Amino acid sequence: MQILDALRTDARLRTAHGLSWLAAQARDHPSRLLHHPWRDNPYPTYRRLRAQGPFVTSRLGFRTAHTHEAVGTLLRGREFGVQPPSQEALPEQFDVLDLSFLMKDPPEHTRLRGIARPAFSPRRMKQYQAQIEKTTHELLDRAAARGDFDLMRDFAQPLPIAVISRLLGVPEADDTEFVRIGYTVGGALDGARSASHLRRIRQATARLDALFERLLDQRRADPREDVISALAAEADDGRLTAAEVNTMCRLLLVAGFETTVNLIGNGTMALLRHREQWRRLVAEPELAGNAVEEALRFDSPVQMTTRWVHADTTVQGHHLRRGGYALCLIGSANRDPDRFTDPDRFDITRPDASDHLSFSSGLHYCLGAPLARLEGRIALRALAERLPRLRPTARPTHRRTSVVRALSTFPVTTGHQ
Repeated sequence: MQILDALRTDARLRTAHGLSWLAAQARDHPSRLLHHPWRDNPYPTYRRLRAQGPFVTSRLGFRTAHTHEAVGTLLRGREFGVQPPSQEALPEQFDVLDLSFLMKDPPEHTRLRGIARPAFSPRRMKQYQAQIEKTTHELLDRAAARGDFDLMRDFAQPLPIAVISRLLGVPEADDTEFVRIGYTVGGALDGARSASHLRRIRQATARLDALFERLLDQRRADPREDVISALAAEADDGRLTAAEVNTMCRLLLVAGFETTVNLIGNGTMALLRHREQWRRLVAEPELAGNAVEEALRFDSPVQMTTRWVHADTTVQGHHLRRGGYALCLIGSANRDPDRFTDPDRFDITRPDASDHLSFSSGLHYCLGAPLARLEGRIALRALAERLPRLRPTARPTHRRTSVVRALSTFPVTTGHQ
């Protein structure tokens, strides 16, 4: 029976993937965002979608929102949520990963978010800053000594992993496994493509849960000043179930890792492709904070998210019925010419760059946004100050993801002999 179930699951997942591929080939622009080569550069597709209005319905039945006003309304409005309004099931290929309050609506969202909030308080940000700066300069010391290096492997990935590992209390010895599992779990945001892919996701999730359970047992015996210790105490007091502790740890890993890795990677790529902006940052490194905001707007680490309609409503003249859902195209909203002047121009002095929606909005505004901004600012400033001659040596490659806009490799050189 298990073999038959696996075969049926594989057939359903491959059929869903194949149907969206056929729709993409037939010029269904929403479906194209899910497939190579269009997802590698989604911005031309976004322009075509915006030209058709704030919403477009795919031939496969799902709806996309792509203007800044429409996406912002769906993210903020109380008529919308991240869960179906009744017992509607998620499409099978996307029902693969539980990420705590990221996938909950009030009141559960409010309770779980309140438990996680202290880890991202202003006081904690001050504590993290020294460690972020220390790790940043250690990584750049090694990069400068080599001359040629991969920005993703040698800098953008290890920096956030070191930070989130120390925040959670994961030993340095587990960092490599943490990265490997994190990529597999993070890739699950796009859904499962086949039964074998679904199995890899579940195996990675199980390994991650086992790692956290081991740490939770250690912290119960020897509490420390880290998030794992705090979650262990919450569980012992009955405020969190064991399952909630695991899903919250998963969320902190995926959110703390994926967003910042890709902010640094995408931001550096944009700077090095727009050399006048790189030279401006080298001359005025204090612009690093606004460079982070413009990088988030110009090439958002998270390109899309989903909102369910909880009550009949109208958005920009379009009637949305309860029980439906829309794919909110954050990357498109951030390039909307009705909201940003000359939106396809990368400009680190743009005065309204922070009006992007890259950290979502409303109740589900990213709890880790202050940490991502802090890491991004320190990283971009250090690159500009220490490696002013930095330049690419080969074309960067992208990961095979649509939800997350992510580089897998980015070969660069310091420019020093």
